[in-house]
Amino acid sequence: SLCNSGVMSLLRPLLLDAVPTIQQTAALALGRLANYNSDLAEAVVKGDILPHLMCSLSEQNRFYKKAAAFVLRAIGKHSPQLAQAEVQCGALEMLVICLEDFDPGVKEAACWAVGYIARHNSELSQAVVDAGAVPLLVLCIQEPEIALKRIAASTLSDISKHSPELAQTVVDAGAIAHLAQMILNPDAKLKHQVLSALSQIAKHSVELAELVVEAEIFPVVLTCLKDSDEYVKKNGATLIREIAKHTPELSQLIVNAGGVAAVIDCIGSCRGTVRLPGIMVLGYVAAHSENLSMAVIVSKGIPPLCACLMEEHEDHIKAAAAWALGQVGRHTPEHAHAVAVADVLPTLLAMYMDVHSSEDLQVKASIFTKKALKNILQKCTYLPALEPLLHDAPPNIMKYIVGQFSKVLPHDSKARRLFVTSGGLKKVQEIKAESGSLLQEYINTINNCYPEEVVR
Repeated sequence: SLCNSGVMSLLRPLLLDAVPTIQQTAALALGRLANYNSDLAEAVVKGDILPHLMCSLSEQNRFYKKAAAFVLRAIGKHSPQLAQAEVQCGALEMLVICLEDFDPGVKEAACWAVGYIARHNSELSQAVVDAGAVPLLVLCIQEPEIALKRIAASTLSDISKHSPELAQTVVDAGAIAHLAQMILNPDAKLKHQVLSALSQIAKHSVELAELVVEAEIFPVVLTCLKDSDEYVKKNGATLIREIAKHTPELSQLIVNAGGVAAVIDCIGSCRGTVRLPGIMVLGYVAAHSENLSMAVIVSKGIPPLCACLMEEHEDHIKAAAAWALGQVGRHTPEHAHAVAVADVLPTLLAMYMDVHSSEDLQVKASIFTKKALKNILQKCTYLPALEPLLHDAPPNIMKYIVGQFSKVLPHDSKARRLFVTSGGLKKVQEIKAESGSLLQEYINTINNCYPEEVVR
């Protein structure tokens, strides 16, 4: 209603009023209008209000600077296009002046606005960097005010997330050491912004991850996994995940610091999406090598992953747990045995065949679950875990199961006897396989282990 009655054109001249309080209040009103939705924010930009807003900013008092930064934050948050319009009006130069202000409230308002511009894409982030904001943001995280530290850390996170080059700029400004010191800060909101910023830096490359690790974040970061705040837990696990994914050496470092055990406890103590980064940590660590996978097994990582498959309702969490179990079980028969004994194969198979689940799960879980099943089955020589699957598996999974029987039975007389008495051999005779197919070859190998009359 305000917009329709032409309030924008009434507020614009008030930004240049002789009375400072009128200027501030007009700016505040525009900020609240722009904050409401993107159409109103666009109206503020089209109404040629930004040049008025920044006209005499450097001479203004702190209240006006705060209000002006609030208007820019309210406009910039809606879309890259609106943020770009601000950049073209010279807003970043003005915000950098505010970042150097003596008043912490002005700095905080400027950090918010810069963060909202930087978060959209790498071009806008680069514009923020080019305006010289990064060193000032690093100074802001060293200020005593908690609110200012939080938003400065959040803005550094928004700048770092887009590309290795942008993250490197943040690193070159000396951000890592100051962020790492704040992991133990008692303020939960600050911790989760700090952990997020370190994650966004570490995710891009091995070199950046190593720089984060060199700031001695281990074992300090493991305390975050026990935090009462869910976001701190989640962001702590995300940081560990972004480091673990790069190399076996970095994963080994996490294992040595007691990271795997801490992540396993964390998965066990929470529910829902908070578990997701922890699940992925275990998958990444296990994927790198036999020894690292064994570290996950020895630390009793399989039961909580199985629990995630059973308890979680969200498809992507189940798919991640399936993927992680596949990474644990894919190395040797010993690894596969550890997974198979946890009675997880029937659950994976049921998940794979669950036609009634959501479309999204169909695509993702089919890929992840099939891969996990295949990874585990191709190494699994523990026949009691494989046998129940003979009755339900579809042909594309069946070939892996029958394949394992064809490898073990010729060399194990006890297993051969059990396979007959349990009805396994009978089940194999019922499988319809195309002649000349791999599956038919496996069936022939199994049949050749027995006298003809037994097979008949």
